[in-house]
Parts: sequence; C-alpha cells; structure tokens
Amino acid sequence: MKAAIYVRVSTADQHVESQLYDLRELAAQRGLEVVQEYRDCGVSGKRARRPGLDALIADARRKKFSVCLVAAFDRVARSVKHFLQLMDEFDSLGVVFISRRENIDTSGPMGRLFLTLIGSISELESALIRDRVLAGMRRAALDGVRIGRAPMNVDRVAIVRDRLSGMTLTAVARKWGVSRSLVCKLVKKSRGSDEGFVLPPPTALDSADVMQSS
Repeated sequence: MKAAIYVRVSTADQHVESQLYDLRELAAQRGLEVVQEYRDCGVSGKRARRPGLDALIADARRKKFSVCLVAAFDRVARSVKHFLQLMDEFDSLGVVFISRRENIDTSGPMGRLFLTLIGSISELESALIRDRVLAGMRRAALDGVRIGRAPMNVDRVAIVRDRLSGMTLTAVARKWGVSRSLVCKLVKKSRGSDEGFVLPPPTALDSADVMQSS
C-alpha cells in the first residue's frame, strides 16, 4: 500500500528528523511504500491552513496514497473540531490514518471506535456549552438583566416630522444619529398610521439621497 508521512514542528529551530525516522521505520514494519513526505516547519498546530497539510489533503484527493502516517494527533490538529474534520475527509477518501504515539489505526474496528468516541465527546461538549449559555440567559432574565439589543432611544415622530418637513434623508439621519434606511422605514410606516402623513415631492437633492440609499 502507498503511504504518506506528515510531520510538523512549531518553531523554526526544531527539527522533524526524529519524527521522520520513527515514521519511516513504522512504514517499513507494516510493509508500506512511502511515496511522499509532507512537512510544516515553524507552523503552529492551531492553524487549520498550512502548506504541508494542504498539499497532503490535495494529494489524498488525487488518490496518490491510501495511508497517512503521523507521529501524534497534535501534529495534525490542536482542536477536536479540526481533527474530526480531517478524519471525516480521510474517511470519505478511503485513507487510513495511523498515529504512532497513540497507536491508532483507523483501518481496524478499534480505530473506528476511537474516532466515534471522539465525535460523541465533541457533540457532548457542544451540548453542554449550549445548556450553560441558555441557563445563564435564564438567570439573567430572572435578575432583570435585559438580553439582546437595547431599544433605540430616539423620537420616531420627530424624525418623521423632520423628513416630511422637507429635510433630506442625509440631514435627518445625521441630526438624529440614525441610518438613512431607518428614516425611510419610519416614514413608510407613518403613511399607514392614523397621523395621515403625506410625503412631499422630493427635491433634486432628496432624489440623489434616495438613489444612494437604494
């Protein structure tokens, strides 16, 4: 079977030779033919996009190898989310993932079970975080703390009155510190109210303002 080796070190003064030596030896023990070695030197594992890793995934999609060897999980990903994304990618491509330190081989039932457990733990973690957020929102509501955007403290009637008096959209928006779209919305809403406002014919400047806001 054709295999690829991926190695990574976080700083430029570190070396990947020890990882390569162990992984080449592991490949030989398993009768794997190493067709390519991918390296990321001086690159943090927190970065999802890395030149070596990107090349590895691109070649996996081209079916250049069917086994990926790494020294440890943290060489490919530092977060569960990113790790699972990579495992899903490899699984969909039919690539077996082997980690030397954790002694995980996804070609066997125990390896697949391990990945399933990681996925379940990740889902549980997300559910717990969501429950904590909802509990905090309920507690804040009971304490009288407002949740969400505060209501806009402006005189809506005065904004409509200024606009209908002939002020331009820009002038009204600047005067009240609101957006021009809000001014248009309030004026439009006032047309159907009991106040019976009627929008006067726009001036040349008003027309330009309307075109800018559309």
